[in-house]
Amino acid sequence: MADGPVVTDAREDSDRRGDAPGQGIDAALIEEALGGRLDAFNQLVIRHQDHLFALVYRLVPDRDQAADAVQEAFFSAYRNLASFRGGSVRSWLGRIAVNAAMDLQRTRRRRPVQPLPGIRGRELAAPGRGGCEPETKALAAERSKALSRALNDLPGDQRNCIVLFDVEGTTTRRLPRS
Repeated sequence: MADGPVVTDAREDSDRRGDAPGQGIDAALIEEALGGRLDAFNQLVIRHQDHLFALVYRLVPDRDQAADAVQEAFFSAYRNLASFRGGSVRSWLGRIAVNAAMDLQRTRRRRPVQPLPGIRGRELAAPGRGGCEPETKALAAERSKALSRALNDLPGDQRNCIVLFDVEGTTTRRLPRS
């Protein structure tokens, strides 16, 4: 147990430097993609698609629209690979995905769409996690529904702030007060 604080201190130092697991791999994949290797970008998509979907799905609580926003985010990232200035690829992709989700929300407000009959109220499970006990799945689904309802009741700007800060852990620099 004497090694516990050492490991924790090392992890905290790593977090302060901005190092994240896989960040070096992501940077190498960006470099390869910039060199014209499409497979490298495809590997980035595979590495980050679940995270981006989870992020966008909290902002746009419709699976199809969230998937569209994530797809648009990856298209945008590919078109703008040269604009990546280093740092966390995950954060860069997350910002692009959030922007795509916000664009989608603005478009939806301008052109509201009525859902198809019979689909309204149909809840779909998030991708990825399987193999849990039925009771655990049911509790997680109820918790997710309650969170979604609460987030949907908030104005868009507040919802985006909460999802980015609380759920995703995004922080911002504080500006000095004038």
